[in-house]
Amino acid sequence: MLTEQLQTLIGVELWLASALVILFITLLVDQALRLVLRRIERWTHASSTPWDESLLRAARRPLQAMVWLVGLSLVARAVHARWPEHDWLGTVLLWRDIGFMVCVAWFLWKFIGEVTQTSIRRRTEAGEDFDLTTALALSKLLRLVVVVVTVMTAAHGLGFQIGGLLALGGVGGIAVGLAARDLLANFFGGLTIYLDRPFSVGDWIRSPDKSIEGTVEYISWRHTRIRAFNKNPIYVPNSVFTSIVVENPSRMSHRRLNEVIGLRYDDFAQVQAVCDDIRAYLQQHPAIDPTQTLIVNFTRFGASSLDIMVYAFTLTRAWVDYQTLKQELLLAMGRIVQRHGAQIALPTQTLHLATGAGEADPPLAHGC
Repeated sequence: MLTEQLQTLIGVELWLASALVILFITLLVDQALRLVLRRIERWTHASSTPWDESLLRAARRPLQAMVWLVGLSLVARAVHARWPEHDWLGTVLLWRDIGFMVCVAWFLWKFIGEVTQTSIRRRTEAGEDFDLTTALALSKLLRLVVVVVTVMTAAHGLGFQIGGLLALGGVGGIAVGLAARDLLANFFGGLTIYLDRPFSVGDWIRSPDKSIEGTVEYISWRHTRIRAFNKNPIYVPNSVFTSIVVENPSRMSHRRLNEVIGLRYDDFAQVQAVCDDIRAYLQQHPAIDPTQTLIVNFTRFGASSLDIMVYAFTLTRAWVDYQTLKQELLLAMGRIVQRHGAQIALPTQTLHLATGAGEADPPLAHGC
């Protein structure tokens, strides 16, 4: 009797009125939530902690989605009260719970990404040293865990037997592994790179086994992008790195100076003095590491020169700076040779010419 009076008073059926009121309240709650989040956002801008901003940005959309999930589930209850003979409310509530799981996973996915980007940005601005590759790898791994846990939980909620799914995955894994052998090889190759870290983003690498040399720009689970020195991108499947030798010059401790200075045979008397002065010059140079091997010795009677080996290690590792330093060292060693009245040898040959039998050999002729 009360229901009929209310229907007569409002002019519509009670279930429809309830559904409309719930939708209206849901809309009001959504707008109120937007206002509250805006105010919190202003407060987070004034805060010195960046994590609250990451939390707010990650939670904004999932919270709004959860509000509408609650509102629509209440609407479903109101509609079900009109037709209780139809048993579909349980299914709606089940999908509502799965929607909640998805919203939580959505929040965690975004929060992990926001925290990762914020950490990278803060450390970059502060000039701190950090491993970008490891940070991105941990972010991807945590997101993968979120997805797997959400899918397994949702499957259990829908009535699937998780043990059966795992057994099915074990049986079907062989077929999938054969069909996606290269994909799995690249995945485990990427996992090896993340764990062993033979190189990181920003490193200069090269391989004597392959025509690969350049700067690492990006490492994914399938391939690694390398920017060659001619600025062309090189996309290398991760599985390649498990079977080739990779050099990482970016992690060198020193750069090696390995030169040979050839003096003329006419300057034999000056060889010892030239070696001593070059050695003394390198020992006092601030860019030469005195704790490493330093050799300046006369090593060979060459075909047209007296060869002096200069072997040392510089503290400079940057390639461009090393070339400038090498020029400085070579010019200084050339001046030392000149100061002793010696000269750098040119390729020469000595010819003995015979004019006839029994005649003395003419003077030696030298030619370049």
